[in-house]
Amino acid sequence: MASNRKVMVLPGDGIGNEVMQANMKIIDWLAKHRSLGFDLSEGLVGGAAYDVHGTPLTDETLADSIASDAVLFGAVGTPKYDGVPFEVRPEAGLLRLRKEMDLFANLRPAMVFPTLVDASTLKPEVVSGLDIMILRELCGGSYFAEPRGIDDLGDGTKRGYDTNAYTTPEIERIGRVGMELARKRDGRLTSVEKANVMHSGVLWRQVMTALHAAEGEGVALSHMYADNCAMQLVRNPKQFDVIVTDNLFGDLLSDCAAMLTGSLGMLPSASLGTPDPETGLPKAMYEPVHGSAPDIAGKGLANPLAQFLSFAMMLRYSFDQADEAGLVEKAVNMALESKRTGDIMAPGCEQTDTDGMTKAVLDAMDRLAR
Repeated sequence: MASNRKVMVLPGDGIGNEVMQANMKIIDWLAKHRSLGFDLSEGLVGGAAYDVHGTPLTDETLADSIASDAVLFGAVGTPKYDGVPFEVRPEAGLLRLRKEMDLFANLRPAMVFPTLVDASTLKPEVVSGLDIMILRELCGGSYFAEPRGIDDLGDGTKRGYDTNAYTTPEIERIGRVGMELARKRDGRLTSVEKANVMHSGVLWRQVMTALHAAEGEGVALSHMYADNCAMQLVRNPKQFDVIVTDNLFGDLLSDCAAMLTGSLGMLPSASLGTPDPETGLPKAMYEPVHGSAPDIAGKGLANPLAQFLSFAMMLRYSFDQADEAGLVEKAVNMALESKRTGDIMAPGCEQTDTDGMTKAVLDAMDRLAR
């Protein structure tokens, strides 16, 4: 059994622990049936780390994550930590991981499984067959650029501000990832910004246009304002193939796209860095988009499928295991034919919990492997 694939497991908070425990059963199945093993390490992040260490991410856990081939992440944050200082909130641990690992390219697929067409709030003819990729720049923009802060104006009022700043190299490197993704898909790339009102958007459009002219062979590039893109995602989402955009707009648009698929609990993501010159593999972190869902944490009700699909992305993008990734994805679709967690429940299906959904996927993997 191959065991040289180093994976750092960071379950985090809330349902992150539950869906990660479920994911371990998928990993165990692959070890038993496909001789596909991993050198697994586990660490604390988010509120779990804050409770023990007083920080949402220790230097040791960060170093172990950087030294790994991939990080498998759960979720962070619960209302318990709303009152702690901003710099040590659970989400700060996730942001530090992204920044220190230089995970600048966030891939968020929005794909509607055939079995989930009716789970979307949009009409079936609008979402049936939907398969788009939102590429979000993850290390710049208003989440990281300076200056940012809250100033006391001295008259009893305050001013909060953030800076949305990008440089030419930052835009070029995410643009190249977008073009490469488009070449592997349908060849269409939509660059999204607000060039009509934001200087950062003007530069974004200029750089993307020049990059496409120089390196965009085989890719059809179009431009769209972010507010129009949000509208178009719910009006006619299948017009898109790959959307590339900045950190803030990518956060908003990918969550909008999540509901096209039927549930935020169905959306995986991959955050990739620059490929290593020796291995050719990028630093990478894989996480479901759904967050920690504290309202259902500890009740065994969490939908584990976004975690499984994030793991499938890890198999595909970090370890070149496309067959195994496809097996997990097909098993998820097969399991959905009869079993559903509460967030995606539909008439004619049996409602189940985290364990039941996991068992349905494992049973489907057994059937597909015969």
